[in-house]
Amino acid sequence: MLRKDTAYNPPKWSVVLAALLAGLFLVACDSQQQAQQRPAPQVSVVTVQAQKIMEVTELPGRTSPFRVAEIRPQVNGLIQKRLFTEGSNVKAGQVLYQIDAAPFQAALDNAKAALGRAEANLPSIKSRAERYNSLLADKAVSQQDYDDAAAALAQIEADVQYYKASVQTARINLGYTKVTAPISGRIGRSSVTDGAIVTAYQPAALATIQQLDPIYVDVPQATTELLRLKRQLEAGRLDQDGKNQNKAKLILEDGTPYPLEGTVQFREVSVDPTTGSVILRMVFPNPDGVLLPEMFARAVVNEGVNERAILVPQQAVTRNQKGDPYVLIVDAENKVSLRMLSIDRAVGNQWLVSEGLAPGDRVIVEGLQTVRPGAVVKSVPFEKPAMPPANAAQPSAASK
Repeated sequence: MLRKDTAYNPPKWSVVLAALLAGLFLVACDSQQQAQQRPAPQVSVVTVQAQKIMEVTELPGRTSPFRVAEIRPQVNGLIQKRLFTEGSNVKAGQVLYQIDAAPFQAALDNAKAALGRAEANLPSIKSRAERYNSLLADKAVSQQDYDDAAAALAQIEADVQYYKASVQTARINLGYTKVTAPISGRIGRSSVTDGAIVTAYQPAALATIQQLDPIYVDVPQATTELLRLKRQLEAGRLDQDGKNQNKAKLILEDGTPYPLEGTVQFREVSVDPTTGSVILRMVFPNPDGVLLPEMFARAVVNEGVNERAILVPQQAVTRNQKGDPYVLIVDAENKVSLRMLSIDRAVGNQWLVSEGLAPGDRVIVEGLQTVRPGAVVKSVPFEKPAMPPANAAQPSAASK
């Protein structure tokens, strides 16, 4: 017979379940306490400020001579001597070639003799014409005699002027036997030697002189860049009234900067249909002859002054899967938020931002990998790494 006061014994599995629930509750409480006690991640930020910069553009181009003169003879003759050293610098007016002058000297002497003969006959014919003019009033000579004397006078006066011109022409041709340099510059190789026969205004040049100081630098500029610059000017972002507006700098083929500053001279008004660009011509001083014709160089041209430029370090800018740039900023509540950007160009190791940031924004530069939008962070000012002095000795392999 069963006893009614028998004690109830719960199943063992319920005891185990209760123990597990109690353990999970303790773990959750402990994790919550640890999350509350964990410090906010630290990030380095830069505070964006508007600043005044000179916007520049870098364009590839080539050098070309300031002036070029092709030397050609102006009279026919025999080259007696070449009077310059190939590859040397010559001065304007310097004699380069001597053409045989004997035929031209004889032509000048002949013209002078003819002029002397005409001038010798002039006084007697002039006196006769004057005498006939006075006798004509008294009917001592006929009208025909006077007309003949007047015509002879006019003829001899015309002969005098003709022979004077002949003397001048012969003298000019004699001067052309000395082939001189029309400009100062560096002369190239000679296409003829002593004893060669040359003709006046022949197609082949005897030599070529190039003036290299100053020197031109011609660079193509895309029309899209011109349109962008025009839009910036219309929007008031750039000021082209600065004194350094027309200044330009040059970077040589090996990457070294050219020490002398140039000037933008003009921009072509027509567009090259094959490249969609216009030629921008600059003039650079070249006293030491460092720049040679057809040398490749990169020109740095001033576009204008941006009074309120926004610059951020390049390491602070990230791109999404579409390639669009963005930055992470820290707001007033120390929370991280994402900001999309519109980037204009690179300025050194910084990006010039046209849209997306305003003065006072705090942009995260270091610590981007440890934070996400919405997270609370602790921000500290970003410190640029100190650059070692240019003459500082580098540690040797033995001292490492």
